[in-house]
Amino acid sequence: MGENSGLSHDEQYSTALTVEDFRANIAEVDDRIAAAASRAGRDRAEIELLPVSKTVPQERIRLAVAAGCHKLGENKVQEAHRKSEEMADLDIDWSVIGHLQSNKAKDVARFASEFQALDRIKVARALDRRLQGEGRSLDVYVQVNTSAEDSKFGMPPEELLGFLRDIREFDTLKVQGLMTLAIFSSDIERVRPCFRMLAELRERARQTDPDLIGAGRLSMGMSGDFEVAIEEGSDCVRVGQAIFGKRSVPDSHYWPENG
Repeated sequence: MGENSGLSHDEQYSTALTVEDFRANIAEVDDRIAAAASRAGRDRAEIELLPVSKTVPQERIRLAVAAGCHKLGENKVQEAHRKSEEMADLDIDWSVIGHLQSNKAKDVARFASEFQALDRIKVARALDRRLQGEGRSLDVYVQVNTSAEDSKFGMPPEELLGFLRDIREFDTLKVQGLMTLAIFSSDIERVRPCFRMLAELRERARQTDPDLIGAGRLSMGMSGDFEVAIEEGSDCVRVGQAIFGKRSVPDSHYWPENG
C-alpha cells in the first residue's frame, strides 16, 4: 500500500533466514515507525509493532522469537492454534487478527491473548461462553469496514456505537479499541481516509461514552501502509512481510477468506 517512503505492492521484501536477519528487519521497521511518529508529533513508545507470522513455518518463527518477537499476529485460527501448541515451550502471546467463525471460538478462548477482528454479536456471545468455561478474559478490538468494500469483513461504521453497547454484557471481553483494513491501493490519498475514519469513530465513541471504547486504541496499518496509519493515529501496526519477508502465497489467500 502507498506510503511516504514510496513502497508499492510489488515491493520485494528480503526474507529473514537468521536471527541477525530478523534483528535487521525489525530495526528497519522500527526506524520507519519512529520517523512516522516524529512527523506526526507522536511518541514512538505509544505505538505497538505486532509482527504477523501468518504462513511462516515454525522454524523461522523460532528465529524471530530469538530476535525479540514475543507477541505474534495470525489470521487463520487453526494455523495459530497449531503453532501455539508446536511452540508452547516459548514465551509467545498470540493475537488472532483475522475473521472468526463462531464455531472456532473455543480455540481462540483456549490459546489467544488477543482477538482483533470482532464484528458480530454471535461471535462475541460464543467467545464469552467459551471464555467463561476457561475462566479467563480476552482483549478484543472491534473491526470496522472503513473502505465500504463488500470483500472486507468488519461492521459498517454506522453500526459501531450500537455494537459497542451490546457487547458490554460480555464481561470476559475486554475492549481495547478499533481495528480496520484500509483499501488495497498504492494511492496514499485513497488509503488515508480509511485510517482517518477509524480515528473519527474512536472520538465519536469517546464523546458518547468513554467506557464503550476501553483503552481507545487503533489497530491499523500493515507492511505497505503503516507509516500513513501512524500519521493518522494508529497505536498498533500489524507488520508481516517487512519483518519475515515476502509470502509464498498472495494476501488474497488470507484476505478476506480467513477463518
